[in-house]
Amino acid sequence: MSTIGVISLGCAKNQVDTERMLGLLTEAGHALTSDPAEADVLIVNTCGFIESAKQESIDAILEMAQYKQGGRCQRLVVTGCLSERYREELKEAMPEIDLLLGVREYETLPRLLGGTADAPHCGPRSTRVLTTPRYSAYLRITDGCDNRCAYCAIPLIRGNLVSEPLEELVDEAKRLADGGVRELTLIAQDTSGYGKDRYGRPMLLDLLHQLERIDGIHWLRVLYTYPDTVSPELIDQFCASEKIVPYLDMPLQHTEDEMLRAMRRRGDQAHIRRILDYVAEHAPDFMLRTTLMVGFPGETDELFERMLAFIQKHPFDRIGAFTFSPEEGTTAASMPNQVPEEVRQERLARLMETQRGISKMRNERRVGQTVEVLVEGANDGYTYGRSYAEAPDVDGKVILANVANLPVGSFVTARLTRAEEYDMIGELVPPTSR
Repeated sequence: MSTIGVISLGCAKNQVDTERMLGLLTEAGHALTSDPAEADVLIVNTCGFIESAKQESIDAILEMAQYKQGGRCQRLVVTGCLSERYREELKEAMPEIDLLLGVREYETLPRLLGGTADAPHCGPRSTRVLTTPRYSAYLRITDGCDNRCAYCAIPLIRGNLVSEPLEELVDEAKRLADGGVRELTLIAQDTSGYGKDRYGRPMLLDLLHQLERIDGIHWLRVLYTYPDTVSPELIDQFCASEKIVPYLDMPLQHTEDEMLRAMRRRGDQAHIRRILDYVAEHAPDFMLRTTLMVGFPGETDELFERMLAFIQKHPFDRIGAFTFSPEEGTTAASMPNQVPEEVRQERLARLMETQRGISKMRNERRVGQTVEVLVEGANDGYTYGRSYAEAPDVDGKVILANVANLPVGSFVTARLTRAEEYDMIGELVPPTSR
């Protein structure tokens, strides 16, 4: 059997694919290494969502290919979204690649690398080797997407939405909890679409209610809900739960109706305002995250300024942002009124500068609160972690000064004492005073 090194790129959804792939390989008897120089086989699980991600994937392939030149590596395998979409182009342009697999061919790896039979379907029943910290994991509840946003290549790569069976997801969550996972983050291209294809109606809440019953799971977190599916009732149910954290990610992409229509996004600004106003009035501690795109074709200076004004009047706690990337095969790639790259970058910088001030203001509202903190590590005399208000990988930290020796993966109570732009500073609350 071989010693295998894997490089995983792109989003958390792709990371779950990598973890299932690692599970298949270890069950087949292969050993894993984090050092490319020690690997007989190197696998690059690629991303192909936008141009910058494609370039990162190509750079990683070329970097790993160097280990075949006089090193231990005998085979270079490329998997994932880039190889799914550009298989023939990669074959022609990069002869260093020995094996190309698409996004639903991982189960063939044990046979192709070790002579065993193909593994069962690589899904929720698969063994996973976590690449996240042992106390936190992602649960991918669907693959593909039924939305046809004008800019997005995901349906071209991964196809229509396919929901995993509810009982298999619950079983997977139980196995993760048995392995020490305390925080479970639900992800998909559109989590609020879960169940429509398989059960004839959205089943996200049904799934969450079953996950709540699992011993060991302390926090359930939901990312990537489509905005027009978010309602006051959903907010209320999250707030009433002991395990579902009062945090929701609903990517808007834009705030102005003209741009939403051009992007082929459902919903409108009026609905977005209703949700933000409801949270402000009825659930002020609820955390809302969104994603915004700048430079979509037809975005004028006025429309961009209106978006800036909207997020100042109706602030989000967290915003991620990116520039429009014209992806081959998408409607938006050939739209008129393309925005020059330098304008896109200038708008992105202005948006993030605006959000920095908003984020600091929103964090200052939290000073004085007492919160649970999931301990993640320590450094130079302080301990850091996250509260319900910080999602893994994308948000800031809660920093506890002059605190050491707290077990990683444990939950402690802290009082928030100071706000930074993205992080919160706090102090440990002794158990006797809680």
